[in-house]
Amino acid sequence: MKSTFVLPLLFWGVAGHTSLVMAQSPATFTATGNLTRERMFHAATLLTNGRVLITGGYGTPGSSVWASAELYDPATGTFTATGNMTTPRYGHTATLLPDGKVLIAGGGPVSADFKLSLHQAELYDPSTGTFSATGDMTTARSWHTATLLNSGKVLIAGGIGSTTAELYDPATGIFTATGSMLAADYSIFRTSALLSNGKVLIPRDSEDDPGRAELYDPDTGTFSQTGHDYHAIPKTASLLTNGRVLVTLGSCCDYGNIAEVYDPSNGTFTATGTMTGWRTYDTATLLPDGKVLIAGRDDSLYPIPGSADLYDPVTGAFSTAREMAIQRAEGHTATLLPDGTVLLSGGWRCCGYSIATAEVYHPAVLVPSPVLFSVAGGAQGAILHSGTGQVVSPDSPAVAGEALEIYLTGLTDGSVIPPQVAIGGRMAEVLFFGKAPGFTGLNQVNVRVPSGVVAGPSVPVRLTYLSRPSNDVTIGVR
Repeated sequence: MKSTFVLPLLFWGVAGHTSLVMAQSPATFTATGNLTRERMFHAATLLTNGRVLITGGYGTPGSSVWASAELYDPATGTFTATGNMTTPRYGHTATLLPDGKVLIAGGGPVSADFKLSLHQAELYDPSTGTFSATGDMTTARSWHTATLLNSGKVLIAGGIGSTTAELYDPATGIFTATGSMLAADYSIFRTSALLSNGKVLIPRDSEDDPGRAELYDPDTGTFSQTGHDYHAIPKTASLLTNGRVLVTLGSCCDYGNIAEVYDPSNGTFTATGTMTGWRTYDTATLLPDGKVLIAGRDDSLYPIPGSADLYDPVTGAFSTAREMAIQRAEGHTATLLPDGTVLLSGGWRCCGYSIATAEVYHPAVLVPSPVLFSVAGGAQGAILHSGTGQVVSPDSPAVAGEALEIYLTGLTDGSVIPPQVAIGGRMAEVLFFGKAPGFTGLNQVNVRVPSGVVAGPSVPVRLTYLSRPSNDVTIGVR
């Protein structure tokens, strides 16, 4: 029997999911459990189950590189060991794929030499807690960028001294070359931002042409030059909810507190407010309220308590965001958690050693991850055949190419950043996102069912927004 979905009944159940929560300790940093070992230049990835995967890194320069990995559980505030990687590495990338696995790519095998790089890549499966090899990259690289494209493929670009780029296809487990970058980057700082138009911005520091940024176009597989206005090493790139990109800049000697904003509409960088302190090894995290948390600094230059800033895109100004619980500089990670807090882990601390400590930043207001609605509180998603009012179910399955309506809460009002939606582990084309017409507090996302989805009565659907995955619901697909 085909079922009909009534929006007012759904809206009646929204209240429990849409309210914001005041943080218990607003705008503060608090200590949480320690890592199982000290780490710097490791990677941190938020999994679909809400835990954070920590991989690799090393202790001190010249020491062994770790193959070990661990999981942080926000519910308990503790880290526990999980399976080891197949290859020790640091300076690698770790990218959450549409099917919930994590792609670990490249990195360095020897902490004493930043220029040695790996070809190998591997996959972490949260359901088993194990790593397994996948295809090798076409080029050995470390300190590169990795960006999940709207197609579901992963763009791997650059690395120390490299202009090459390649695409990883999760469906085949194979890397293939794509267009090359215009110039090599020789910095260990690598950053990229997926723009709202689907292109990828990669600010870089080139010995041949400092301050040049590039755009990758997935439709053509080519890189092109864009803005050429910054005059220091780009450290972080954060896509703002208005579609622009905040780039923080620094070096060991100058320009350590400046930032610029990239505007995709005209391809230019313009100066914005000045950070409150000198920074060379900071992290940047876009918060659900649209502000950006900037954390960490080079404490070899300024051995003072750890500091953090908040950037407000509305005013273009930075303000102090309290002191961190502990100093942490180069090589730490910052991960937005499902409840809207931020986990900071590991890194380098003054005077020659890395740390195992971790802490959590609590914004003044906590905004939880998006919530996909289900029918009668079960696994069946509140997802409709577009324009029909009819639920997509085992009795009324979707087909490839069909448009669907997804109902949820948790999108930021006025944001131009589209969510990414996976159906059966494959990325769906987003046709519309925003407020659900006629229903206050309710969001709607329209998508097109991708080809290649394995048919079944309970195919998983998941949405990722501002780096945080929603809950899973299911639909029927034939």
